[in-house]
Amino acid sequence: MALHAKAKAEPGFRFYALYDKIYREDMLAHAYACCRANKGAAGVDGQTFEDIEAYGVERWLGELAQALREESYRPEAVRRVYIPKPNGKLRPLGIPILRDRVCEMAARLVLEPIFEADLPSEQHAYRPGRNALSAVREVHGLLNAGYRDIVDADLSGYFDSIPHEELLKSVARRVVDRRMLHLVKMWLESPVEESDERGRKKRTTQNRDNRQGIPQGSPISPLLANLYMRRFVLGWKKVGLERRLGAKIVNYADDLVICCRRGADEALTAMRGIIGRLKLTVNEEKTRVCRVPESSFDFLGYTFGRYYSVQTGRAYLGTRPSQKSIKRLIESIRVQTDRNMLLLEATQVVERLNRMLMGWANYFCLGPVSKAYRTIDAYTTARLRRWLCRKHKGGTRGHARYPDEYLYERLALVCLPKLTRNLPWAKA
Repeated sequence: MALHAKAKAEPGFRFYALYDKIYREDMLAHAYACCRANKGAAGVDGQTFEDIEAYGVERWLGELAQALREESYRPEAVRRVYIPKPNGKLRPLGIPILRDRVCEMAARLVLEPIFEADLPSEQHAYRPGRNALSAVREVHGLLNAGYRDIVDADLSGYFDSIPHEELLKSVARRVVDRRMLHLVKMWLESPVEESDERGRKKRTTQNRDNRQGIPQGSPISPLLANLYMRRFVLGWKKVGLERRLGAKIVNYADDLVICCRRGADEALTAMRGIIGRLKLTVNEEKTRVCRVPESSFDFLGYTFGRYYSVQTGRAYLGTRPSQKSIKRLIESIRVQTDRNMLLLEATQVVERLNRMLMGWANYFCLGPVSKAYRTIDAYTTARLRRWLCRKHKGGTRGHARYPDEYLYERLALVCLPKLTRNLPWAKA
């Protein structure tokens, strides 16, 4: 809090004694607890949290503190895995070893209060008191305030494209501490290890060689990603586009929309120019201009556009879960109720389904959600009945053998339509 207050009070102040805060016993213990709560897989060394606890957490943290104090600490390679994206492509994810993860988290805990004081209100990702839903609400508010010319923007490989030199300048604008800057530079240049189809491991130094990219998935990467995107937001304001076009940015990580009162085409051209100067790339296939309410657009899983009230028939500008978001959840439900899951107990399957359903509903709670909830609920109960019939070899009369009362009361399956009782706008 003291660092944040100082940074907020003096926007030009540069911090010169930060490194020694990282290896403090309480800081490393807190960083370890944060990493432990996030769980996560092991890095290239295979070490797990269970291994550390068997070895002794205090002893392990003491050795890390000593390496940092003596400046002998060197990060290991980052294990790269690929996770499926909704469009069928793969997203690279970096998994540092636990030692590096804890060290990065400690650095983030020290640096975040400083840079949080500088981040503009347009940025919603990875910040206290802000999240994806706050970004959705802001876009909704702007639409209803008359900002209806929309630049629906997409950046190609944002995390992998961030240039190191410019990013480190953004860090050094506030941080003078040589040792802290060296730590960040080492993490940016860490080699990457991945396995091929035969399981053979290969290490590359692409980030160091190209001098760009941050490992998406490491504790420090959200802070660094926000810090670099800040350059775009400030550049946009500096050239007067916000004032001249009435063009406001809403940003969440590498997702952004620009809501304009007028001149969205001019805003798109200007955005391309600023993004280019930042050495980033606009994904032209996914970037477009649209006018609401004549058109609609998707942002952070929601579709923004014109809807009609079921009760009054009146048109309004609002949000609802996008078709892509619904399809992704339905696919996840299908996987969890597939033949491959027949060895599990029914309670285990329902527990997994409930976690997915509640997580989805907690996020998709804005706008008229009743129809989406009913669609998902109908699909979930049908799939669960089919799974139960297969498991117990009960033929195809699933509804007779497993009525709603059995699913909702006996197995305690979450009933999504009932959740809308607490959402007054759900049936709009």
